Order: sequence, then structure tokens, then C-alpha cells
Amino acid sequence: MDIIRLAEEIIGGKRIHRGDDMDFFISADIKLLCEGADRIRKHFCGDYVDLCSIINGKSGKCSENCRFCAQSAHNCTGIKEYPFMDTETILNECKHNEAKGVHRFSIVTAGRTLSDADFEKAFEAYSTLHEKTDMMLCGSHGLLTDEQFKRLRLAGVSRYHCNIETSRRNFPNICTTHTFDDKVECIKRAKNAGFEICSGGIIGMGETWSDRIDMAVTLSELGVTSIPINALMPIKGTPFEDLERLSEEDILRTVSIFRYIAPSADIRLAAGRDLMTNCGKQAFLSGANSTITGDMLTTSGNDINGDVKMLREMGFYIEKRKSNE
Repeated sequence: MDIIRLAEEIIGGKRIHRGDDMDFFISADIKLLCEGADRIRKHFCGDYVDLCSIINGKSGKCSENCRFCAQSAHNCTGIKEYPFMDTETILNECKHNEAKGVHRFSIVTAGRTLSDADFEKAFEAYSTLHEKTDMMLCGSHGLLTDEQFKRLRLAGVSRYHCNIETSRRNFPNICTTHTFDDKVECIKRAKNAGFEICSGGIIGMGETWSDRIDMAVTLSELGVTSIPINALMPIKGTPFEDLERLSEEDILRTVSIFRYIAPSADIRLAAGRDLMTNCGKQAFLSGANSTITGDMLTTSGNDINGDVKMLREMGFYIEKRKSNE
């Protein structure tokens, strides 16, 4: 397979579909694969980088048994637990990120879904953020109902996050308290309510390359706008604490493959940037065009200023573009 020629064909309109032979991605020369992915990124996304920040709005005591997660009540990680944050704290963090040039802000909460009381707190917080900032708002609150999605839209939220985590085949090895179909149905409900979708997963959880490719194909089929790629950072106290960390080449190959399969999506670097040199600098030349950033995060060694400096020096621009949401 001529991987550069394939990149040019994708730019010209070709798309990769479920059932196509994709084994060549696994053995393709990594430099050529990354070069082709960068061409695709530049054609469909230009040199703009989308920056988002998150705040952990409610921590710990999650009922779900996701084997990677520090916040699951099934795992013993010693994580700090706290109830839903007050609106003022969330607003201050949002304003801090906005002042530094971040484009999007999301409240993330642990748990299968939100209780009625916590949903009202989320609604109040988003309504306040929408009124007092110009941030594009995203939400990540588990398996919400149709009515809850409608209300989040009224509060000013334009994008909803729900990771599918891995392939359908591999999902039961990751979690058994909810299903892959639960995730897919949540995404479809959010889309029906008018949200753009942010959904990706975690690599390095014992999955095969076929599982990674299958996850990318599923996300493409679902029409996902933003695809966060997390590289597992094994956490002590979780069932995955002893898994070997991924190599930088494996992460770059994954990022590139996702760009070939979902050419126009935002491929977003998330957790695990510390596993790459210079906080994932090469990934932005291998298909990635967005990232989670922040001064309170542990997803990378860079703070917001560091990310902005690095990206601008690479020739990217981060000035806020007008939302089409």
C-alpha cells in the first residue's frame, strides 16, 4: 500500500469504511504514515488548533467499574472525593482559561449519570458560564436522558462528551456495569438534541491494533466531531496498574490512523502526552489538530502558556474562530 497516495486519495474524496482491508496501517512505515496524516490534517483542518480545558466538577464514588479509572468505587486509588462544585469556583476556573486563550470549557463529573439535584447544579453552572463568558461550553455527565439533554442546550452547552473507550469487542474487558450500546445510544440522544459530539477512547488497555482501528471506524460512522485519544497512564489501585506504558511510536501510529479514517474530525490529544517527547509535539505533525490543556491538569507536562508557545512556534494559530455550532 502506497500510504502517501492513499492520503492524497482521501483528500480527493475517498473514505475508508468498515470491511475494508486496513491491516496495512499496522505495518506501514511510521514516518510516511505520519506524513500522510499531516497532509490530510492540513487539507481538512488547516493550521488552526482547538484548545479545550476541563474541570472535575464532582469526584469519586462512581458506581461504574471501569478498570482504568481512579474514580470508580470498585477501585482503591485514594482519590480525593467531593460533591458537585459550587458555581463560583467553576466560573473562576472558566474565566482563567478563557483569559489564556482556551476555546472550550467542560465540566466533567464522575458517575453513570447525574442525580436530579446534581443536574440542577450543573444547569445553574452552565447557565452562569454562558452568561458571563464567551467560552464554547461542553458537558460530560454520563448517560443523560432526552429531557436533560434538552435542558443542557438551553443552558448554553453546544457539545457533549461521551467516550466509547475502545472497540465493541473489547468493551466488556474494560467495563461491565454499562455496555458499549449504552454509550452509542447516549451519543445518538445527544446528537438528536442538537449537540456536536466529542467521543474517543483510551489506548494501551490491552487491546489489539484491530480494536483501535475498529474504534476509529465506529467514531467515523457516528459522525463524531471531536475525537480525544488518551494513552493509558496506569493508576495504582486499578486493575490496569501493572500494564506496560505505550511507546511514542504506538501513540503516533494511532493518531495517524485515526486521521486517515476520520479525516475532517478534530483529533484531540488527551491523557498521556507525557509519554511522548516535548509533550506530544510530533503528534501535531502526525494528524492531531487539537488538545486538552490547562493549568490544573495532569494530562501533560505543559500548562496553557507552554502549549500556546509550542504550537505557535510550530506555525499553528490558536486565535478563537467563530463557532459554527
